[in-house]
Amino acid sequence: MTPMRSLPALGAVTLVLLTACSAGSSDGPAERTDARGTTETVVTGLDAPWSITFVGDTPLVSTRDDGEILEVTGDDTRVAGTIDDVEPGGETGLMGLATDDRDRLYVHSTGPGGNRVQRYAVEGRSGGLSLGDAETIVDGLPSATIHSGGRIAFGPDGMLYVTVGDAGVSDAAQDRTDLAGSILRLTPDGDVPADNPFDGSPVYSYGHRNPQGLAWASDGTMLASEFGADTWDELNVIEPGGNYGWPVVEGKGDDDRFVDPVQQWRPDEASPSGIEIHDGTIHIANLRGEVLRTVPVADPSSSTELLAGEHGRLRDVVTTPGGELWLLTNNTDGRGEPTDGDDRILRLTGR
Repeated sequence: MTPMRSLPALGAVTLVLLTACSAGSSDGPAERTDARGTTETVVTGLDAPWSITFVGDTPLVSTRDDGEILEVTGDDTRVAGTIDDVEPGGETGLMGLATDDRDRLYVHSTGPGGNRVQRYAVEGRSGGLSLGDAETIVDGLPSATIHSGGRIAFGPDGMLYVTVGDAGVSDAAQDRTDLAGSILRLTPDGDVPADNPFDGSPVYSYGHRNPQGLAWASDGTMLASEFGADTWDELNVIEPGGNYGWPVVEGKGDDDRFVDPVQQWRPDEASPSGIEIHDGTIHIANLRGEVLRTVPVADPSSSTELLAGEHGRLRDVVTTPGGELWLLTNNTDGRGEPTDGDDRILRLTGR
């Protein structure tokens, strides 16, 4: 493995998280407790929603299979725009959303040439937003009906991070010349930052199977959730240049060549998708596990399960500009069991 670039001095949070990689059990999940949690419904009637972001105070939602960007208006939605040439299939289609500090909308979707990230000006006022013309930031990313990544987020450094799955070709995740199975770091215009860990490469970390959620602690520590295969799903601290082991290892491998996860869970209890750090706690939306799992940043070897089985599959979790925590269910994508009103946005009101 190419030697890792040294981590910056990020403070006590980083040290605790990295220590937990070796402190936890390697043959089972971390200690957990169960709690109920309560919610209020914000919006119902969504069809295969995938991601939530905000332009100012206005929420936007992506819908995977029809390519629509929905604006949330009170307890209803309207179509703000439709992304051209979206080709949904299996786990692909219209996926991650993010906004930059100029309230431009970034969209991760599957097109004729693979996955891509495009940028749009958002025009008009709340209640009547529309999208300008598409600018392609990056395209030709590996794509398949499984393991297609899809999350995008801006880090505290102002850079755009993009998750790329292995697209069903496991060995590609160990090949740094192949973007499959990696997390990319780009400038907002799609260029490769000069301080990336590998010269001239957008790859920030690799050896991933299907990274899903991205979040940063207050000290800059980066975390990502990841779908495993049959053994372990993962929560990882992302180091620049780090190799996360797939497909050589899944979960904690105790192999010096690879970075071990800080937590791991059986896939039928987890399938961790979007993540958010809110009030010092990592919140993880789980699909198959049908729970909102919370992990204290100060003690990442423990976790608590909220809303177990109450709302079905959970795809995304975000903090609103007003400080609320919102959840996005995902029961209408062909793998869930939708109930009346699904899919929906929920507001977490009690823990």
